[in-house]
Amino acid sequence: MELRRSFIKDLLTSTEVDREVNVKGWVRTKRGNKNIAFVALNDGSTINNIQIVIDIANFDENVIKKITTGASISVNGTLTKSLGKGQAVEIQAAEIELYGTADPDTYPLQKKGHSMEFLREIAHLRFRTNTFGAVFRIRHAMAYAIHKYFNDRNFYYLHTPIITGSDAEGAGEMFRVSALDPVNPPKNEEGKVNFEEDFFGKETNLTVSGQLEAELGATALSNVYTFGPTFRAENSNTPRHLAEFWMIEPEMAFYDIHDNMDLAEDFLQYLVSYALENCAEDLEFLNKMFDKELIERLKFVVNNKFERITYSEAIDVLTQSGQKFEFPIEWGSDLQSEHERYLVEKHYKKPVMVTDYPMVIKAFYMKQNDDQKTVRALDVLFPRIGEIIGGSQREENYDKLKNRMNALNIPEEDMWWYLETRKFGTVPHSGFGLGFERLILFVTGMANIRDVIPFPRTPKNAEF
Repeated sequence: MELRRSFIKDLLTSTEVDREVNVKGWVRTKRGNKNIAFVALNDGSTINNIQIVIDIANFDENVIKKITTGASISVNGTLTKSLGKGQAVEIQAAEIELYGTADPDTYPLQKKGHSMEFLREIAHLRFRTNTFGAVFRIRHAMAYAIHKYFNDRNFYYLHTPIITGSDAEGAGEMFRVSALDPVNPPKNEEGKVNFEEDFFGKETNLTVSGQLEAELGATALSNVYTFGPTFRAENSNTPRHLAEFWMIEPEMAFYDIHDNMDLAEDFLQYLVSYALENCAEDLEFLNKMFDKELIERLKFVVNNKFERITYSEAIDVLTQSGQKFEFPIEWGSDLQSEHERYLVEKHYKKPVMVTDYPMVIKAFYMKQNDDQKTVRALDVLFPRIGEIIGGSQREENYDKLKNRMNALNIPEEDMWWYLETRKFGTVPHSGFGLGFERLILFVTGMANIRDVIPFPRTPKNAEF
């Protein structure tokens, strides 16, 4: 009877020894002498390797020579207690099958200590490093935790369109989707591209947000959330920007700004707690190798109730701080990362939620306050990275929303469907957006957002 494969993660925690097992994986290291070899094998299920002990006299010498770093093998053997330090069990090999070799002279990961920049150039192989194995296991755990959180709280997962005819942000920096001939597109009488002859009969783009569509779902299902890819055509080559990234956007009917803040705080603390409880080994590795304060910072978020202040209060704190900032502080300007980090790390020493921003620097759909100067916006600020969540209570009043759209020259004919929800059974409602990669950046302590997404899409880069 053929042995059923076991995952290394399960074997390393097993108390049942002196039994026959099968493991499959990739060789991390091989050491030993002419009589015995010790192979560290990893299959991606854990950051830890299992040691394979090979009595060389029992195997074909040519096969043993081909077992080098990067090679893939299958091993049948006996799981035994280990006499070596740092491991509870090991496998005494009885049979070895070599699946794929890795030439030591050309395998890019033969040596340790590669830079992040180099590993981005070999994104097809970087998953095999300890670092990226840890990052992407954590990424999976966070995706699962997000769905579990919302499912357990009566939210419905809504799939919003990736191809859209609207611009949720009004920024205009979008990727166009077209089936027209790029060299000789049809033209109208004004000499412009005639999108009426395009596939959808109008100009369409890749979405920058699922929020507007999620609002439609919330007006019937009460609580919904989206979790999908979004796209920004910004020519930004920074450690914080991607052209393609994932967003989590809950929308809740009958929620005001305070309900929105309660949910955002509970959601973030749940996710960070989940990571601490379920990704301990990977977090410990990243804490040791990359960011000595990582676990302490994660606990800081879980253990502190978030401070709640208005934008005006934030401006007062910053102007009275005595700090010299690169960007000047004045009422009406947006908060920069240095301002946000000061509020969190130096002044309040806890995560901070800022509300009631000036209307002129926020999106058209945010609910207007009675002062006619501010809107019920919400930003959640974290240590090290600044803003991690942006949201608001939405404007549910038809006339106010329409007037605001007209003031910003947002075409009513393109957004009639959004306005109609304010005509038929409108309700107070709120929501926010959490950039998934920014969350993973915080949870892993990585320095560059390109290192927390499997295949980063940035200007001049779509290699893999």
